[in-house]
Amino acid sequence: MAGRFELDGKRALVTGGARGIGHAIALALADAGADVAVTSRNGDDAEPIAREIRATGRRSLALLLDVRHGRSIKVCFERLDQEWGSADILVNNAGTNIPQDLLHVDETSWDTVVDTDLKGLVFVTQAAAGRMIAAKNGGRVVNIASIYGVVGRRERVSYSAAKAGVVNITRTLALELAPHGITVNAVGPSLVETDLTRERMRQNPAFRAEEVARTPLGRLGTPEDVAAAVVFFASPAASFITGQTLLVDGGTSAH
Repeated sequence: MAGRFELDGKRALVTGGARGIGHAIALALADAGADVAVTSRNGDDAEPIAREIRATGRRSLALLLDVRHGRSIKVCFERLDQEWGSADILVNNAGTNIPQDLLHVDETSWDTVVDTDLKGLVFVTQAAAGRMIAAKNGGRVVNIASIYGVVGRRERVSYSAAKAGVVNITRTLALELAPHGITVNAVGPSLVETDLTRERMRQNPAFRAEEVARTPLGRLGTPEDVAAAVVFFASPAASFITGQTLLVDGGTSAH
């Protein structure tokens, strides 16, 4: 049974893998046996992660990718083609969140969030899935959604819209890609403690206390919690699961 979670010989691409949740996902996939390409918007951020993975004996690439722009997606996948060929596993992790309520959301912020979290996911998946189909070896797509794509939260107008889109596009892509042996699933975290969120909570301790209090398991999530769910969906153990969103939220959505 343990072998059902191994990814030996697989090639993974993790978008937004230079820090936080993406960093943990990239390391977890490598630990499970996969070679991992890591992307970031400036490329340089991803190189330390790639070196960390190569130190474990796995292959790794640091790639420049801004998921909001089709030209950047094209160039990134051409580089991947030259170095490795198609990826067996795609993790759509790149995302952003600009907290705003309805009366204060502006068009620029809306476009930044929706283009990054939803449009980018669709067109990166288009590029990866086309190559998976051509390779005829099946594949895995894992999208990083959010609990706020399933339940409501104030001051998350654009983010909730984008992540709800991720939840439902996961179902749609699962139906479209199933005939090719490609599964598509999503992981929906609640608040995860990363360097970025930790700084916000340091500035506002009451925010952290509120988040812990509303989580039945009594703690915040970690990047490793999310990464474990991603490895599961990427592994042979999840070969008969597609179109699903797994909430990694400490029980918060059970309220």
